[in-house]
Amino acid sequence: MTMIFGIPVQALMGQLLVGLINGSFYALLSLGLAVIFGLLRVINFAHGAQYMLGAFTALLLLTMGGVNYWLALILAPLIVGLFGAIIERTMLSRLYKLDHLYGLLFTFGLALAIEGTFRYFYGASGMPYAAPGALTGAVNLGFMFLPIYRGWVVIASLIVCLGVWFLIEKTKLGAYLRAATENPTLVQSFGVNVPLLLTLTYALGAGLAAFAGVLAAPVYQVSPLMGSNLIIIVFAVVVVGGMGSILGAIVTGYLLGVVEGLTKVFYPEASNIVIFVIMAIVLILRPAGLFGKDA
Repeated sequence: MTMIFGIPVQALMGQLLVGLINGSFYALLSLGLAVIFGLLRVINFAHGAQYMLGAFTALLLLTMGGVNYWLALILAPLIVGLFGAIIERTMLSRLYKLDHLYGLLFTFGLALAIEGTFRYFYGASGMPYAAPGALTGAVNLGFMFLPIYRGWVVIASLIVCLGVWFLIEKTKLGAYLRAATENPTLVQSFGVNVPLLLTLTYALGAGLAAFAGVLAAPVYQVSPLMGSNLIIIVFAVVVVGGMGSILGAIVTGYLLGVVEGLTKVFYPEASNIVIFVIMAIVLILRPAGLFGKDA
């Protein structure tokens, strides 16, 4: 049996895969948080609830409407994004001129309300959601068996993350979005509907969380608690990458997922805290984060 640092290569590769899968969810969720904070300056504590809503929407579409996984992967982010747009336009937009703490408290309360509602109707136990038939099974890579669905999660996450980065950083729409956060009055004077841009930005962040939720549904059980169990880690990822940094959210999400996976191999006792230890070190050495801009 081939060994690396005294660890069987199959075990090492298996944990690397687990790390990449977790990193895929960290990257998607932290990207949504970074988009919302970077462009709206709102610390969106409801992000975990929106992730859970994505998974539940896919499950309800299947059980009530017979909608398959592939269509749910499109519809669930659109539905949750629309819900986010309504929340932003009717309630959250009223808090922009106040201290950031008000937005945090509002989204925290919203998360508790959503989670409590789903716990009331569905309980705290998880429900299964089957992966599509085309993505079942595994591929023999020689040194390990790669579950096809897990590989799809990594690829789909990477494609969406890079697509959003390109949209925000390299397109005219992205330039309008960034400019609207710096000087909304000037941008509006050029005929750009700034309130609509901000609403679409929050909808995009919520949709990214929902997309991650649909991807996660066949990997983890669909549960009202699935978002609250993950959101603290995702906030740590965002802090390490730099609040509001799109590239930082993506790179740090994958990187910390892999670090967490490797820690489970070499020092399992520290796997639950390694991300928070890294966050503390980064905050001490570089408070703005690895990719953040110093004030």
